Amino acid sequence: MTQPGPDSTRRGQAQLSVRRLRPAYQQVADELRGQIIAGTLQSGERLPIEPELAQLFGVSRSTVREALRVLVSQHLVETTRGVQGGSFVACPDTEKLIEDMSGALGVLVMTPRLSVSQLLEARILFEPPATRLAADRADRSGVQAVMAAAKAPRERSDPSGFTPHINFHATVLMASGNLMLPLMLEPVTEVLRVRLERRRAHERGLWDDIDRCHIDIATAIARGDGDSAEETMRRHLLDLLPLYEEIDIHHDVSPDRR
Repeated sequence: MTQPGPDSTRRGQAQLSVRRLRPAYQQVADELRGQIIAGTLQSGERLPIEPELAQLFGVSRSTVREALRVLVSQHLVETTRGVQGGSFVACPDTEKLIEDMSGALGVLVMTPRLSVSQLLEARILFEPPATRLAADRADRSGVQAVMAAAKAPRERSDPSGFTPHINFHATVLMASGNLMLPLMLEPVTEVLRVRLERRRAHERGLWDDIDRCHIDIATAIARGDGDSAEETMRRHLLDLLPLYEEIDIHHDVSPDRR
């Protein structure tokens, strides 16, 4: 295993003695997290035992233990008991990471501090350019998947049409060829599932125009027309704003409305 070297140890000790406003255990966690992300500590590798880490960082064992708890909660380290036990660098679990992001966003977005319009604004910053990438990069199977998602019927369990709507956007981002983009969308959409009163949208039939717009976006992607795909997606998301605000459960107390 690659252990924290002397240079990194000295850096850790210097930070711990200078940055007094930041708890020591967080600084230890930061140093180990940085080495895990950089690949210095690789998946499956065993970390030094607590007394050794404490000596390396110049902190107490309880500080090291708390730092490891932080890394375990972030799914970066796994701790096992027994003779062969110890703390090991974990293999990142995408589903767990997305679940964590969704949960954190969910707590914030279920309060008036973060408005639905802000969530949509964030989507506008990355979805239209991603749609251009889909038009430029999508192969035959990708185009077929986007078109199928655009034409997907509404499910009985979700007559509002929200589920196929979100699935379409996720499929477009997958067609971009950049795995990071659908991962960025997923926590936002999970929040919207809870935040929006979809029944109200269904009662007024507001998803019909959205469905037609999906077809237009899919057609532009199929033609390989990046300009049209990007602009149509941008207009589509802008058109969603009044709808999302209308069915937002916190609409009356949104920060934008105060």
